[in-house]
Amino acid sequence: MIDFCGIELAHPVINGSGTFDAIAARRVFGEQLVERFPFSAFVSKTITLSPRPGNPAPRLWEAPAGLINSIGLPNKGLSGYLAEDLPQLAQLPVPLITNVMGSTAQEFCELVAACERRPEIAAIELNVSCPNVKTGLDIGSDPRQLEAVTQAVRGQTGKPLIIKLTPNTADVAACAAAAERGGADAVSLINTLRAMALAPGSDRPWLGGRTGGLSGPAIRAVALAQVAAVRGAVALPIIGMGGVQSPAHARDLLRAGADLVAVGTESFRDPAAAARIAAEIY
Repeated sequence: MIDFCGIELAHPVINGSGTFDAIAARRVFGEQLVERFPFSAFVSKTITLSPRPGNPAPRLWEAPAGLINSIGLPNKGLSGYLAEDLPQLAQLPVPLITNVMGSTAQEFCELVAACERRPEIAAIELNVSCPNVKTGLDIGSDPRQLEAVTQAVRGQTGKPLIIKLTPNTADVAACAAAAERGGADAVSLINTLRAMALAPGSDRPWLGGRTGGLSGPAIRAVALAQVAAVRGAVALPIIGMGGVQSPAHARDLLRAGADLVAVGTESFRDPAAAARIAAEIY
């Protein structure tokens, strides 16, 4: 067993937020999903105060060694999540981490306070790093703002608080240190790198949201560098992610300083990838 911020986990492999739809998967695979759940904890997709429809189509572009997504954080909003999704996610056989995103400290505090009241939620992850929408990005890339927001949110919950750092900043280690000063219990990185694709033979952006986030093997080396930099700056537990496809990739992140590893894009290709990686990680 692994102790992560006081939460017992069977192994060090979890999912990246938004990369595995456990509710849809259970509709398809039924109880087999519960019996063979690939992750030791489950991170929800990002929840915002109000419902979001997401970005216009097209939303995906397959890049060399990666995937650019411009999904735009579609979700039912806080009320819809608590009423409809949370009861289903609470039936999963692992601890639940709810990922939330706001554009101001007040919005983050409202989201976190609502999660604090729900015993089904084991921990809370603040998404201050998504490059597909404007909300949250400035907070995540500015150490002073990030420290202030983390400190404000810290007063709203006794649950473990994870800050999902943005890679799209000049100094990710400084942002991690700011989160630590603000009272975070852990940090997670990296999120996707800001990217763009043009429609074939034109100067028009392919994605409906114009730009998106690059994930997959293409960002693995960046993830290793940023995890190592953050490990040198903070004593907090680190969730490392970015291009993990194999046990060897997971071990590299652990050696670079991560305590847990998250699988994201690889789950689209192989929904059981995390189980395969966890079984051979040591």
